[in-house]
Amino acid sequence: MIKQTPLFSKTDSLKFFRTLNKRVNDYFKENNIKKTGNWKLHMKTIIMFSIFLVPYFLILTISMPLWIHLLMTILIGVGMAGVGMNVMHDGNHGAYSSKPWLNKIMGGSMYILAGNVYNWQVQHNVLHHTYTNIHGHDEDLDAGRIIRFTEHAKWSPMHRFQQYYSIFLYGLLTFNWAITTDFRQMRRYIKRKLSYGEFPSPFKLWTTLVITKIIYFALWLILPMLLGIVWWEVLLGFFIMHYTAGLILSVVFQLAHVVEDIQHPQPDENGELENTWAVHQLYTTANFAPKNKIVNWYTGGLNHQIEHHIFPNISHIHYSKIGEIVKQTAMECNLPYYEFQTMRSAVYSHFKHLKEMGQKPAIA
Repeated sequence: MIKQTPLFSKTDSLKFFRTLNKRVNDYFKENNIKKTGNWKLHMKTIIMFSIFLVPYFLILTISMPLWIHLLMTILIGVGMAGVGMNVMHDGNHGAYSSKPWLNKIMGGSMYILAGNVYNWQVQHNVLHHTYTNIHGHDEDLDAGRIIRFTEHAKWSPMHRFQQYYSIFLYGLLTFNWAITTDFRQMRRYIKRKLSYGEFPSPFKLWTTLVITKIIYFALWLILPMLLGIVWWEVLLGFFIMHYTAGLILSVVFQLAHVVEDIQHPQPDENGELENTWAVHQLYTTANFAPKNKIVNWYTGGLNHQIEHHIFPNISHIHYSKIGEIVKQTAMECNLPYYEFQTMRSAVYSHFKHLKEMGQKPAIA
């Protein structure tokens, strides 16, 4: 882990962000709309929670064949990822509503997704959104020694096959949240005194983590067994649920930052980066399938990552509209605006990038 905190350039000779921010603010003023969610997001919240929870209640209350039970767990996983991308994500960015208490409630849905709000806000809001694609600071690039996402990571002979085995590991994302990741992250973040806002009491953080984990496992493992479902069916369904959600979330995340052409800049010997923070986001982020209504609706606008990274406090329901403003402003400033027209082309680019990163680096 790099110790020195990178410093972004403060010189915006192109006046990119100043121009862009004014245009986006004008868009909301002229159309008399709020930057947060509206009825469309509220309706989507009901749908996503229904996909997530209704199959679970059916499993608990209705006797069904094993194959239907397992299909239900896949559906729960689809809903679980949907709640994470559409509800929890906006809530923890303060973009779901103009009411802080409602953002807190929706952001708190992270607990029933097997995660922890404090950890997620530090990893995502603080580290990923600030130091996007900077090796040693953006933990989204850290897959241990198993997958090499960037040329700055240490190479291992097994990486020659990572384009084949990585997809099988992606499904373990939320399963790892539930079992081990949250405990390791909390210990690390508290030690570094990291927080999104005022640093909370470590005792309160650990207490919240332990209690929410106990409740989580009681609801998803103990309760079904007490209601008569065979233990191995419960465990198998639990794993399938998590694997489905983890696979969806991992693939969506990777298509925005781990594809061809996207940069992984490193600070110079003085710890300084070449670009301002906003311009840095353009070089390190890509959109995919921007015109695909199904992808756009289900992924919570995460296919509009450029807009999300520059304006994380704006709800994803507005990204399609402000996307044209961001793209036009970037073009006027002769800056990149990476975009894959289809999800398939983005997936292809991701695995091609993994293949390139898996090759043994040339000997200098």
